[in-house]
Amino acid sequence: MTDTADPAVEIRPIQPADAAGFRACLDAVARERRYLAQVEALPLERIEGFVAQSVADDAAQYVAVADGVIVGWCDVFPHWAHAVQHVGTLGMGVRADRRGRGIGERLLRATLAHALKNGIFRVTLEARADNLHAIRLYEKLGFRHEALARCALRFDGVFHDGVQMALLQGPAAQA
Repeated sequence: MTDTADPAVEIRPIQPADAAGFRACLDAVARERRYLAQVEALPLERIEGFVAQSVADDAAQYVAVADGVIVGWCDVFPHWAHAVQHVGTLGMGVRADRRGRGIGERLLRATLAHALKNGIFRVTLEARADNLHAIRLYEKLGFRHEALARCALRFDGVFHDGVQMALLQGPAAQA
């Protein structure tokens, strides 16, 4: 993975009109059966509702757009219970043909800044332990390892460990 940014890619908050493109990108990454817990995207109607709610809630959800096509996304959604509303869970993905161009880092930086503005001071994630490119990116942006979840994921009958990581930002970073 390189740190060379692809200037032809726009990083911006998701919009309702992005639902179909977001679904297509999510589906492409999910069907790799490697990086996401799901192996295919939900139906478009569900995605449309999800995106509309994200926009209405000013959620930290960003897309990467190249030539009018969504090639990546990143989001941090807060937990709902009172004592953990300052905690959000990170999800992201970049299409295979666009990886290694700095898109993931740009998406992650924009999403984390928006999450901080929304009062998310602890961001958690779980990555497959053998997804070293993603883990290095998370470490670069300040995420710290918290646990190894044994047999956390299973694809086609094969178990994979998950690395649980977290980033403290804002007031939590000084705690």
